[in-house]
Amino acid sequence: MDYESILSKRVQNMKPSGIRKFFDLAATMDGVISLGVGEPDFSTPWSIRKEAIDVLERRKIVYTANSGLAQLRESVAKYLTKKIHVDYNPEHEIIITVGGSEAIDIAIRGLINPKDEVLIVEPSFVCYSPIVEMASGVAVPIATKQENKFKLTAQELKEKITDKTKLLILPFPNNPTGAIMTREDLEPIAEVLHGTDIMILSDEIYSEMTYTGKHCSIAELDGMRERTIIVNGFSKAFAMTGWRLGYLCAPAPVTEQLVKIHQYIIMSSPTISQYAAITALESCDHEVERMVKEYNIRRRYLVEAFNRIGMTCFSPEGAFYVFPSIQCTGMSSEEFCEKLLEEEKVAVVPGNAFGESGEGFVRISYAYSLRHLMEAVGKITKFLERHGAI
Repeated sequence: MDYESILSKRVQNMKPSGIRKFFDLAATMDGVISLGVGEPDFSTPWSIRKEAIDVLERRKIVYTANSGLAQLRESVAKYLTKKIHVDYNPEHEIIITVGGSEAIDIAIRGLINPKDEVLIVEPSFVCYSPIVEMASGVAVPIATKQENKFKLTAQELKEKITDKTKLLILPFPNNPTGAIMTREDLEPIAEVLHGTDIMILSDEIYSEMTYTGKHCSIAELDGMRERTIIVNGFSKAFAMTGWRLGYLCAPAPVTEQLVKIHQYIIMSSPTISQYAAITALESCDHEVERMVKEYNIRRRYLVEAFNRIGMTCFSPEGAFYVFPSIQCTGMSSEEFCEKLLEEEKVAVVPGNAFGESGEGFVRISYAYSLRHLMEAVGKITKFLERHGAI
């Protein structure tokens, strides 16, 4: 069989995830300190696990409605009213998805026609551009800069808008930089979008992890709710990565179409996870606060440590990543990561995995214990000394 001629050219031309590349490499080696994957090191809170156990024992586990359990959608609506002061109708404006990833996928596929342009703020999570390409759209990166704290500026947005622009992807708090957008940052962005038909996909999966203030969604701003699709989920804030549950919120005419894609590719999200997620939203705020407090301790430690050894590090205000510069080494991002893994058995992710503007940086997750982070910093310090960067 000539598989090259059989398989989709679009898929064959797609680059594998730069995150998984180094994760898979690290998995083949013994004694590696892996700081590459954004997965909380905390256990899912017991009350959530207990609810799942009780549901498994006491209920018949069957399909739910396509959009998800009505009770869960009601809990999501109440949660968002409390957190971002935006009201959504749980019957018509919320879809429960298989992780935030599915929500991103169906949002992009539901909006994009061939050759529509999608503006993607970079550096950013690796899935956006490939999904746009699979939807026959055109991914247009908007590079953010360290000197602007990796925030999107109104001028950067204006310069990229054309008559083909359909969607802006706003991934804040940001993976990999840890940047956030405050209300004051978002207001000029909203002003640029007023009077256009450009939609917004606001990926807010790290919204609970904001260290210097309260998270602001662009949907809170005047005139923005009607053009915004909010994506969020349970993986990061509630340490529920393997439960595979997320959600999207949008105006009813949008969700009415997006749920059709969800119907055909998924049918409904995992039932046990949905019941457990109700408990997460309704009774686990204190658990989230405890985890965020610990992340903040790790964040402050890493920023100080990297700046001390010459890897200039912007102080992130959200998510659980730092994005230090490795320009002091003279190496490319991939070269740095490969040599660090080979010589010191520390796995981090090259910045260019998140877009070309990430070159010269590496992403390091602090969803790991302080002990692991301190050991990794010691090894990175030795690596820099060996290569004359200190």
